[in-house]
Amino acid sequence: MTELAAVKAALKTQAVETPSWAYGNSGTRFKVFAQAGVPRTPWEKVDDAAQVHAVTGVAPAVALHIPWDQADDYAALARHAGERGLKLGAINSNTFQDDDYKLGSVCHPDAAVRRKAVDHLLECVDIMDATGSSDLKLWFADGTNYPGQDDVRRRQDRLAQGLAEVYERLGEGQRMLLEYKLFEPAFYTTDVPDWGTAYAHCLKLGPKARVVVDTGHHAPGTNIEFIVATLLREERLGGFDFNSRFYADDDLMAGAADPFHLFRIMYEVVRGGGFTSEVAFMLDQCHNVEAKIPAIIRSVMNVQEATAKALLVDRNALSAAQDSGDVLEANAVLMDAYNTDVRPLLREVREEMGLDPEPLAAYRRTGWAEKIVADRVGGRPAGWGA
Repeated sequence: MTELAAVKAALKTQAVETPSWAYGNSGTRFKVFAQAGVPRTPWEKVDDAAQVHAVTGVAPAVALHIPWDQADDYAALARHAGERGLKLGAINSNTFQDDDYKLGSVCHPDAAVRRKAVDHLLECVDIMDATGSSDLKLWFADGTNYPGQDDVRRRQDRLAQGLAEVYERLGEGQRMLLEYKLFEPAFYTTDVPDWGTAYAHCLKLGPKARVVVDTGHHAPGTNIEFIVATLLREERLGGFDFNSRFYADDDLMAGAADPFHLFRIMYEVVRGGGFTSEVAFMLDQCHNVEAKIPAIIRSVMNVQEATAKALLVDRNALSAAQDSGDVLEANAVLMDAYNTDVRPLLREVREEMGLDPEPLAAYRRTGWAEKIVADRVGGRPAGWGA
């Protein structure tokens, strides 16, 4: 197989999981601008996700968020997804939108609140059993706002105890993916603020616990590709939440703010074997002013472009330059791949997959955007208020 054929083959196997919540009304903490035609049920979210997969060919799974996507029959929802060429992906927990969680969830000083939070996580594992999902994705808003508000070390003990109970409930082939966030909504201490804290808990839990890297949840200047390389080396990278940010929030389309950064991350994924391993490539975005489905399609395409460029890096030439200490040549090899226009290559890949070479144009021709505006009248649109 030629080098180009190998790149094409790899791109055809790529899978980017889309988030159910990105199809609903969402926005900032200040305002949610409602859009016509957004889904009202998890079933309609799946229908929209199917449109993304139909035109990209590489978005075969949609993640659920509980209780946002609560259903009476999760097995039926999974069958609905299967009928549309999809599967249900990661089950995301929600321990941050209940009044009881004002002072935390699994780290709360009140044992009754901690019990409620852990029970919710165990419910999410039950949903994994029903849907066939393999990943439980956890993000905790837990933290404190003021010095002395709570005992930092005891909060870590509570976190470890809660995670251990849920970990023991996981079945064969199921994983716990622990996400971290630098700050917000807690501003003095955050209980899982960085990859080191998440890694330490996962290491203690066992091999089914992995770290999730959200590309927007870092301080400016953080070398995320170093984190990715380290977690891959330690076999503890569970997946990504792809998005983009200019300042502190992280809900813009993947690759929008800094496509070169996304390329550098994807190169470390390719270099570390993560592209062909169990690393989950997920989007985590909330679209406020842009149309939902086109924004998700564009995000998938941006991830594809970064991946294609990463696969085109001449790794032999790069290693030779690195081993000889040729700083400029090593940088040039990397930049040559990044500066390659991979859009013609991706158009070829899509045609070979039996797809339209231009996913956004293909979606517009389906008339789906007009159909859902006409059909989804009445009921309560999915989303959250601000």
